Amino acid sequence: MNTEEFRVYGKQMVDYISEYRDRVDERKVAPTLLDPGYLKQLIPSEAPMKGESFDEILKDVEGKIMPGMVHWNHPKFFAYFPSGNSYPSVLGDMLSSAIGSIGFSWASSPAATELETIILDWYAKALDLPTFFLSDCPAGKGGGALQGSASECVLVCLMTARDRAIKELKGDNQDIHESVFLPKLMAYCSKEAHSCVEKAAKMALIKLRILDTDDRGRFRGETLRTAIEKDIEEGYTPFFVVATVGTTGSCVFDNLVEIGQVCKSVPSIWFHVDGAYAGNSFILPEMRHFKNGLEYADSFNTNPNKLLLTNFDASAMWVRDVMALKKALTVNALYLEHSNNCAIDYRHYGIPLSRRFRALKLWFVFRTYGISGLQKYIRNHIALAKTFEDLVYSDDRFEVRNDVHLGLVCFRLKNSDEVNQEFLARINHSGNLHMIPAKVLDKYCIRFCVTYEHATAEHIEAAWEEIKVFADDVLESQSPNTEPLQPIQPIKKPKKKLTRTASSRFSFTRSVSREIYERQHSHKGLTDGCTPIIVLDSNEILESLHKASKKNLQRYQQVDAAESTDEASN
Repeated sequence: MNTEEFRVYGKQMVDYISEYRDRVDERKVAPTLLDPGYLKQLIPSEAPMKGESFDEILKDVEGKIMPGMVHWNHPKFFAYFPSGNSYPSVLGDMLSSAIGSIGFSWASSPAATELETIILDWYAKALDLPTFFLSDCPAGKGGGALQGSASECVLVCLMTARDRAIKELKGDNQDIHESVFLPKLMAYCSKEAHSCVEKAAKMALIKLRILDTDDRGRFRGETLRTAIEKDIEEGYTPFFVVATVGTTGSCVFDNLVEIGQVCKSVPSIWFHVDGAYAGNSFILPEMRHFKNGLEYADSFNTNPNKLLLTNFDASAMWVRDVMALKKALTVNALYLEHSNNCAIDYRHYGIPLSRRFRALKLWFVFRTYGISGLQKYIRNHIALAKTFEDLVYSDDRFEVRNDVHLGLVCFRLKNSDEVNQEFLARINHSGNLHMIPAKVLDKYCIRFCVTYEHATAEHIEAAWEEIKVFADDVLESQSPNTEPLQPIQPIKKPKKKLTRTASSRFSFTRSVSREIYERQHSHKGLTDGCTPIIVLDSNEILESLHKASKKNLQRYQQVDAAESTDEASN
């Protein structure tokens, strides 16, 4: 493709994107009639020998790719957290891709490095973060980097904390290998923390203590203190604690003051605060009371690709002491050396060497919307979530299970978990709305999260009307001696039958045996969708296996008898 062709097809792609975004509400929010492997039946098993026209490629995008997409920026998408997106962000990402710089050092792309530093300071000031996180703080050692995800931020901070703790334990004993100290290191988080904390602990080969929360789902200081004191008595070294502002399951804000004070009393601890979703809300003065205690933190992360209209991937990470990062992660090779030793080299601030020019799209977003525009956007999400909360409370068949501070409402029918699972399955099976479940205070709930950039009260009210239709349907089906209500307009049920398998699929749960469930490392802990919600009864499984074995035995006996008859006749 030459420059002139790129001009033509580039404009065609921009038109396609614009048309897609303007008319996304005309599409099903999620596919309902597809099974895994569908695309393999539509696309050749090998790449073409000769190049094909862009028109044909774009035709296949619409005919083969789009039918299998979940449209995260759809007005009826209420699942997960927002997948931040906006035209300025797309344009910034487009330019970043076109420039194609790999900003692992200042020398490899000076503007990419310096803009990232500037943008992170802009961002920190907009969120009113402690000044020690700023790169331009007088006599400060702070700063940050744009990572790919919150998972990377947590892993990088944990690895840095591990390195610091081991160096302290090792002292002057240079002959002892670092791995000797791993069994005695202990990290801590609550059961509402994101599953990436557990994954990071596995990757770093350290123990993780997953602690209970209070009756509102919050991680508290006294719980942490008790666990730490017990572990110290047993010879462990507490070295890493994760608190969360805006948990994945129900957007709970942990008590940072209490946790921070406990961490401060134990010098070996690195205190990390994960604010992937809700951390962005600190751009609003009225939300900043939730960050009280952040002054105790050694690091903090939040994702502009969740609540700041910036498309994935982008996760901002700040640390109190960037030298700790460099000590833990620096690996120098001759080909990476350059003469500007005083400059920042972001390869020392994370896992990968190669880095995308992520700061460009964030720069575009900040300059296009301004702080006031971004505040308006977040306040609209909060207001709409409150609207939905009021609607739920207006119907005595439902209850709200979380404290609604941002854009997330966790609600359920006042019925069994099984009924609520079926309720969500019917909603998702329709393809008209899309939501996911969570365990909130030990109850199966449905997460309704405002995600659409241009969402209005009309979108929320329309969604509620559809939700009530499905509630009527599922509750009527639970009544004895009655036929399920027939679907009414505007709800259009798919032709595909909602079987037991489909019900589990569309309610986003996994079914496992109790033995497997109890053997899992995380079964007592993290509840952000990574832990099975449905536990099958073991006796039923054994009975089913016995029946299958009996049938197989009968079948084999029949085959053996037939073979014996054949041999006799021969």
